[in-house]
Amino acid sequence: MSQFLTRTPVYVWAILAFLVFRGVLAARDRDITMTRMTIIPVLMLVLSLQSIGARYGLASVAMVAWLAGSAAVALQCWNFGGSRVEAGVAPGSLRMRGSWTPLLLMLAIFVIKYAMAVVQVVRPQVAASTGFALASCGLLGLCNGYFLGQLACDRAASRRVLRGQQCNGAQPAMVDAV
Repeated sequence: MSQFLTRTPVYVWAILAFLVFRGVLAARDRDITMTRMTIIPVLMLVLSLQSIGARYGLASVAMVAWLAGSAAVALQCWNFGGSRVEAGVAPGSLRMRGSWTPLLLMLAIFVIKYAMAVVQVVRPQVAASTGFALASCGLLGLCNGYFLGQLACDRAASRRVLRGQQCNGAQPAMVDAV
């Protein structure tokens, strides 16, 4: 195990540090713009799709597993999840309630991607198997589904909040265009 850790490129640890930093920030209530709200879900989407595309191709059974997992969780978040967004202190601003869930899911995506890379090196025949592709990509889809579903909820709530502020005479100052 120590060989894997010491042979891991430095940039991988930099990505982990960035994800932990962003995850800790997400645990606190904060003012946010609609653009900033989108950064982490899009980053996690890109990281997952990059792994799937590089290992299995985007037109593969692995991608189908990712889509199924992502759609299932995104629909659950959309139907049963609540928004974390409310009106901010300043006119036109949004306040997002903190949550530890983004940190946990970012770490889960990192660990899944790391495990995929390790299995690719140690047991390439396992990494190439359909079962491994379905399991690993399905798990990535579940994690991404949360981010995408929560983003959809938060963006819908943001639009309602901003419309309410405009109706009350406040001018949107900090919020990006939708």
